[in-house]
Amino acid sequence: LALPHFSDFTEMMRALGYPRLISMENFHTPNFMLVSEVLLWLVKRYEPQSDIPGDVETEQDRVFFIKAVAQFMATKAHLKLNTKRLYQADGHAVKELLKVTSVLYGAMSSQGGQRAELPEEDSTKFKFELGSKIADLKAARQLASEITSKGAVLYDLLGKEVELREARTESIARPLEINEAEKVMKIAINSVLGEVQKTKDMLNNVALDEASLEAKIEKRKLELERSQKRLQTLQSVRPAFMDEYEKIEEQLQKQYSTYLEKFRNLTYLEQLLDDHRRTEQEMFE
Repeated sequence: LALPHFSDFTEMMRALGYPRLISMENFHTPNFMLVSEVLLWLVKRYEPQSDIPGDVETEQDRVFFIKAVAQFMATKAHLKLNTKRLYQADGHAVKELLKVTSVLYGAMSSQGGQRAELPEEDSTKFKFELGSKIADLKAARQLASEITSKGAVLYDLLGKEVELREARTESIARPLEINEAEKVMKIAINSVLGEVQKTKDMLNNVALDEASLEAKIEKRKLELERSQKRLQTLQSVRPAFMDEYEKIEEQLQKQYSTYLEKFRNLTYLEQLLDDHRRTEQEMFE
């Protein structure tokens, strides 16, 4: 592990408010408990509502923990962590931890411009909301795209304003005819009534589909119950010839023990024979 990398890591962890001191001696030998503690603390600082389990007692738990942290950082912070190095929990793991601390440290610096000279009690109160910041960034990009598209549409409409102004002025100056207006209103009312009827028909179809789906669900539930009962029956039934199978298996175990004993004796006797032949050859020479 290069010393500058480690010094950057310890400096960032101290600035982020990690409650205990970290020295280079901690990573001379694999220290998975410390690496898991630091990873869990960084994940909580990144998103306090994360539900990554901290159980690392067994090998399977450790592998699951490392994979969960790597997947979390890949989806939330777009960081690709080397799980093999993290599992080694030695000096190479610090390089992977430095990726996460660099993101958090950069976020803290961009928010307040404050670095490691912050008092410890102030740094511990610092809360990271990078998840919400990323969501805000996506929303801002979407709004910027919508503003651009709407601006282009508005520009095109303003370009037609000269022609539309004349048509609008002519329409305003023309006297209103009651019969024509009544005819247009009736057409609009009939169109709305037609849309309402279509909506009612769709609602009726939805009700029929819902009833059909409920019937299918009930049928599937009955089939599931029958299958579960059949499974329980099959599990409770003892297979045929099981007694004979167990007896033969016991005899096979005894035969195997006898075979191992004879094999060891044969190997020993062959070794003695080789030694005897070697001695006779030496005496002959």
